[in-house]
Amino acid sequence: MTTANIKELTDSRDTVNKWMERFGVRFGVYKHGVFNEQLFPFDSVPRIISKSDWEYLEVGLKQRVTALNLFLWDIYHEKKIVKDGVIPEEFVYSSKGYMPECEGISPCEKVYAHIAGIDLVEGKDNKWYVLEDNLRIPSGASYPMIARNITRKVSPGTFATNAVADNRDYTDMLRDMMSEMCEGKGIAVILTPGRYNSAFFEHSYFAEKTGATLAYPGDLFVEDDKVYYAGMFKDKTRVGCIYRRVSDKYMDPMTFESSSLLGVPNVMQAYKAGNVALINAIGNGVADDKGIYYFVPKMVDYYLHEKSILQNAPTYLPYFKEDYDYVLNNLQKLVIKDVSEAGGYGVLFGSELSPEKLAEMKDLIVKFPRRWIAQEVIDFKDLELLEDDKLVWRKADLRAFVVTGKETKVWKSGLTRFSRNPDSFVVNSSQGGGFKDTWIMTE
Repeated sequence: MTTANIKELTDSRDTVNKWMERFGVRFGVYKHGVFNEQLFPFDSVPRIISKSDWEYLEVGLKQRVTALNLFLWDIYHEKKIVKDGVIPEEFVYSSKGYMPECEGISPCEKVYAHIAGIDLVEGKDNKWYVLEDNLRIPSGASYPMIARNITRKVSPGTFATNAVADNRDYTDMLRDMMSEMCEGKGIAVILTPGRYNSAFFEHSYFAEKTGATLAYPGDLFVEDDKVYYAGMFKDKTRVGCIYRRVSDKYMDPMTFESSSLLGVPNVMQAYKAGNVALINAIGNGVADDKGIYYFVPKMVDYYLHEKSILQNAPTYLPYFKEDYDYVLNNLQKLVIKDVSEAGGYGVLFGSELSPEKLAEMKDLIVKFPRRWIAQEVIDFKDLELLEDDKLVWRKADLRAFVVTGKETKVWKSGLTRFSRNPDSFVVNSSQGGGFKDTWIMTE
C-alpha cells in the first residue's frame, strides 16, 4: 500500500464514521440493568494479511470448524469421544452450554455450527493462535462489510490500486447456506429479539442483503410441528430455516425459559421433527465452552486423524491435577478466564491482581476447578491506528467467519478489533474497543 493510499484512508476516517452513524451502525450494551447504545468506532488503517498467511489460516479454520461440528454431532448422538476417554464425561455434561433437550436431534446435513466466529491473534513470533471458538450467535461480520462499502465511496482509488479480496460475498455465502438448510420447505427468516438487542443493526442489515425475512417476537408460530411466518398484513408463510439471533434458553418457552417472550412456542417440536432448520443449532454452547476449547486439537486428531493446523494459546485446566498445581503456583503470570463469561468479562490478568486478590482467586480455583481455565499471556502483535491525528500502536485480534452448509467456506475478510487503551489486551467492543477493515491480499 502506497503512502498516498494511507493518507487517503486516514483522511477519510471521520467521513466513514459519520456515514456509519447516519446508517445506524451501532451496538448496544446492557450494564447494571441499563441499555446503552453507542457507535462502534472505525479506524481507517486496515489490517493486511498476505495471500500466503491467509491460505494457511483458511485451511486451518476449515479443519477446526469441521472437527467442532463432528464433536457436536457425536455429543448429542453416540458420544464416542467421551466413551473413548478423550474428553472426561463429567466435563462435557457439566458445561452450561450442554442442552439435554437436544439429545438425538439430527440437524440438516449434520451441521450444528453453520456460522462460526473464530477469534485469533498473531503473536510476535509470527504464529497465529486461536483464543476462542464462537459457535452460538457470533456477531460482527456486518461492520467490516458496511465500513468497506463506505470506504469505497469516499476513497475509490484505494481499491483500484490494491489487490484486496472483495468482502461483499459474505451475504451470498449466508444466502446460499440458508437456502441449503431450508431444503425447499419454506422461506428463510432472521429472528431478532428486537430493536434493543446489541446487534440489531446486523440483524436488519443481513435480512436486507440476503433477502431473508426479518422476523420479530410474535411473527412466528407453530402448527402441526411446522413453523409459519405471519407478519403484518401477510398470510401465513411456511418457514424452512430460522437464522436465530435469540439465545438458546429463550428460543422456546415450552421447552426452556417459560417466561421468554422472545422465542417461538413449540419450535423445538418442529426442529425435532426435521421440519425447520435452526441456524445456529441449539446446544452449540457445549463446544464453545472455554473449558472444552482446551480439547479442540484433540478433537481434530480424534475425528479427522490429522494434526491441528491452528494452535490454541497455551492453556491449563485446573480440573487436571498437573495443571491445577501449575496454575496455583504460577497464577501471578497467567490469564485467568471464567468459562461461563463472554464479551471480555471474567478475564483477569494475574500480574494485575493484588496479593489479597490473588489469594481470593486461588481459593475460587480450589473450590471450583471446572469453572476456570488459565492461559499463558500471548504477546500478540500491535497494529497501527489513528488517534488524535497520530499513528499509534494498539493490541488487536481477528474474528474470522466460517460458514458451513453442504460445504465449509471461510470468508475472505473478518472483524479486526482493537483496544483503545494502550495498556490493555482486551479488545471487545463491549469493553470500549474499536474495529478496522481486514484486507486479504490476492497477490
